[in-house]
Amino acid sequence: MAETHVVGVDFGTLSGRAVVVRVRDGAELADAVHPYEHGVMVERLASTGRRLGRDWALQDPLDYLEVLKNAVPRAVRESGISPDQVIGIGTDFTASSPLPVRADGTPLSALEEHADRPHAYVKLWKHHAAQAQADRINQVAEKRGEPWLARYGGKISSEWQYAKALQVLEEDPEVYAAAERWIEAADWIIWQLCGRETRNVCTAGFKSIRQDEKYPSREYLAALDEGFADFVAKVDGPTAQLGTAAGTLTAEAAGWTGLPEGIAVAVGNVDAHVTVPAARATDPGHLVAVMGTSTCHVMNGGAVAEVPGMCGVVRDGITPGSWGYEAGQSGVGDIFAWFVEHGVPPAVHEAADEAGQGIHEYLTSLAERQPVGEHGLVALDWHSGNRSTLVDHRLSGVVAGLTLATRPADVYRALLESTAFGTRRIIDAFQDAGVPVERLVVAGGLLKNAFLMQVYADVTGYPLDVLESGQGPALGAAIHAAAAAGAYADIHEASEAMGKRRESVYQPDAERHRLYDEIYADYVELYEHFGRQSDLLHRLRDRRDRAMGQ
Repeated sequence: MAETHVVGVDFGTLSGRAVVVRVRDGAELADAVHPYEHGVMVERLASTGRRLGRDWALQDPLDYLEVLKNAVPRAVRESGISPDQVIGIGTDFTASSPLPVRADGTPLSALEEHADRPHAYVKLWKHHAAQAQADRINQVAEKRGEPWLARYGGKISSEWQYAKALQVLEEDPEVYAAAERWIEAADWIIWQLCGRETRNVCTAGFKSIRQDEKYPSREYLAALDEGFADFVAKVDGPTAQLGTAAGTLTAEAAGWTGLPEGIAVAVGNVDAHVTVPAARATDPGHLVAVMGTSTCHVMNGGAVAEVPGMCGVVRDGITPGSWGYEAGQSGVGDIFAWFVEHGVPPAVHEAADEAGQGIHEYLTSLAERQPVGEHGLVALDWHSGNRSTLVDHRLSGVVAGLTLATRPADVYRALLESTAFGTRRIIDAFQDAGVPVERLVVAGGLLKNAFLMQVYADVTGYPLDVLESGQGPALGAAIHAAAAAGAYADIHEASEAMGKRRESVYQPDAERHRLYDEIYADYVELYEHFGRQSDLLHRLRDRRDRAMGQ
């Protein structure tokens, strides 16, 4: 019998990647990347040059269609298989990345009358300009005693749907009124593929406050703003379980992708959550840290628990039959990139060139020669705010202990360590709430830095299991496609056959772990002081915004 295959498409922050995967064993035959023409719009709207506000991050949804038209057929060609051997397609997206659309799915940004309006575009996950709305969402929920708030660690993030939609209402009510539907890009792309609107239970639960099959009440939404009372009508739609088919590929989408019309289109998903089956980590207690520009920590649990400061707990939110937990760090790789771009003098770049190394590789080589604690520094990994456990995107980074003897490699190592401390803080929160973390699995682009991985093992005290794929989300999306196409009974079975994981690749060193315990205590002291006890970082942010006229 001829081999069958599936295609997984990972829609990332800057580009989309398609991977062709063999159903029998998860072998990745080929992949292709297509960058978004308009990238991430953070300063100006690409269509008109209109200036954006501080902390904005927008995308053009039509760029996503170009991924389907370019990356998918190229990956299939390069795989050497015939398109008629493909039985399904699955996708994943960064989240929360919602957009306003008409009733037929047309993005408002694609309409001439809205093309110059920033609020008509996709608000990417790292759009943090809705913090004021998030603050009010939380204050009103606390005052009213909304029962769902505890499921989200006590705070709703500015990254999620409600804060972003409320910002649209308050700053451009005409766009809000024109939006007949408000939908995650993860679900919008599925609508384009199969012609049917669905809402996956993952984003509905984690990003759209759907708990126990209900959204927040009309009364609560009206308490935020009378004009917001109808918001759930824009969000609510047919929810669908992960690993099932949202529909079949339309003739139009078949023309875009070169795939057969009528093949299964898997229900949409989030990049981090879909990585769990790719890493064969669907069992409760297996925490997957998907490490890239940011880090998302996702894990299945056998029971529901309310974990302070977490991004949420959702029934069936990662795999059907379990409670899915999510936490995260808003900045990880972004922090390292910021430092080498803005904090490293030319002489160090020249030395890296002379050594024949990239700047990250060179700084890592210097940092890893140091014994633990030699730099005398401790840093807070809040350059993009704190997602978990403080849920406050107005916080900012801190480096303590700088002297005239401090060198770039010292700061670089302290920043690497700070992100490991942030992950340990999240693990501690889970454990303290009675949600056991039994294994730590790492995935994502930062796996290539072996020293960083060893730091994470030494800081957390956990052996690190590793996802054996450079395309974890795309592989996970392909696994969902295989289940949706009926090749396997469910996600668990598909994960066992197609997932890739090596266990205990990095082992913690007992002495380094002991030394890191001391520094971690200092990190926690700074964490509590600047995160809960002092408003200094908020005052600094406010002063900056006033000076910039915002």
